[in-house]
Amino acid sequence: MKVEDINAVITGGSSGLGKATAELIIQNSGKVTIFDTQEEKGNTFVKSLDGPCDFILTDVTNESSVSKNLAIVKEKFGEINLVVNCAGIGTPEKILGKESTHSTSTFEKVLNVNLTGTFNVIKSAANEMKNNSSKLDDFKGLIINTASIAAYDGQIGQAAYSASKGGIVAMTLPIARELAKYGIRICTIAPGLFETPMLKGLPEKAYNSLIDSTIYPKRLGMPHEYAKLVMAIYKNNMLNGETIRLDGALRLGPK
Repeated sequence: MKVEDINAVITGGSSGLGKATAELIIQNSGKVTIFDTQEEKGNTFVKSLDGPCDFILTDVTNESSVSKNLAIVKEKFGEINLVVNCAGIGTPEKILGKESTHSTSTFEKVLNVNLTGTFNVIKSAANEMKNNSSKLDDFKGLIINTASIAAYDGQIGQAAYSASKGGIVAMTLPIARELAKYGIRICTIAPGLFETPMLKGLPEKAYNSLIDSTIYPKRLGMPHEYAKLVMAIYKNNMLNGETIRLDGALRLGPK
């Protein structure tokens, strides 16, 4: 698969992993549209890119908004052949807190954005991709989701986050099996500890403790390493229905 033929939609692409993926695609002469709720940041980012790109204000929890905006992308840039789901939130909370039990509304919000939001994008993207022209191996499109190693090694306070990411892992294979007849592949990346804006803002002591927990390499992952894996998946049609841990052998402790 030729990376210069990529016409991608990246959710949560205004920062972190999604931003790095957008940059790499543009560097390789592809097209990118960012779906995000951070309008100012998103517009500023796409203006900085030297290539065909756009930003569309999109809430992944709004099914009709996702479907409508994918149609806008297709009209502007042509067939969408890559969708990368990076939109997500993480709100740590213990089941038994000091003053109350875990908020059910918080639990539902995390699942709504991370899991239902991903599902909304998958089904709307597949509905667009099924009508694409066929390429090598009858390939029509690829959807890549972002889970987390917390799907496997969830820590104390990550019940909601781990449940949402575990759901993404669990639905990857059955969706891949269903979409196979349409020439659509789906994979999931489960990153470990990556240097994102959230982690960069931690106190030095906390930041260093994260580095101490890594195995090899002895550092946090860099967003461009996530982006490089996205490109590798795109170029290899045999990668389908799989969740790939990108964690440098890290296994999270209980806290």
